[in-house]
Amino acid sequence: MIIEPQQLLVFIAAGWLLNLTPGPDVLYIVSNALKSGVRAGMVASCGIALGCCVHVLAAALGVGALLAASATAFTVIKWVGAGYLLWMGVRLLLARAPDAGGSPSMPPVTEQGAAEHRTSLRAVFLGGFWTNVLNPKVVIFFLAFVPQFIAPGTENKTLAFLLLGLLFTLNALPVCAGWAIAAAWMGRRVDALQRGMHWLDRIAGLMFIGFGLKLAVTDSPAA
Repeated sequence: MIIEPQQLLVFIAAGWLLNLTPGPDVLYIVSNALKSGVRAGMVASCGIALGCCVHVLAAALGVGALLAASATAFTVIKWVGAGYLLWMGVRLLLARAPDAGGSPSMPPVTEQGAAEHRTSLRAVFLGGFWTNVLNPKVVIFFLAFVPQFIAPGTENKTLAFLLLGLLFTLNALPVCAGWAIAAAWMGRRVDALQRGMHWLDRIAGLMFIGFGLKLAVTDSPAA
């Protein structure tokens, strides 16, 4: 038995509560859903979920233990992740405002427009993936959180870790979808938000910079 039955509900509830907590992942989903609709928010969620799978695999294979034990390894990944968050924040701060005379109606669908849309969604997916993967605190979190729920008598603890990590990731998808749906709903119905969408970029940019700076000053677990 991988997890005690009474612990399973605790594991699922804890996962939901943790994923309801605002952070870089939630901000990325919400900002994309507000600007580009629920599909963009869902695609961002899938990118983040794939990033979580990478962290689960890394933790199961011992990379998480290496990051926890090696201040140098943690610092390298930390600075890469902080740099990426800062770059995203600056890019949003410098984003150009939409044309004032632009028509709110949807443009006709052309082959070029469809290709640009696919490229945009691909960029959203990759952005979510790298936002998650380049945060070393996520793999440390999995290393600290998941083992608490593995049943003591489990023989193959690595397999148990992988399965529980996958369950945690899948468990997060409904919460992420909820963030995307709620943000897209607000983006469609709040006129002031639609008119000031470029200011949302500025706010999101400042928040990403804040998350990047917070990550930059995070101490290594090995310190």
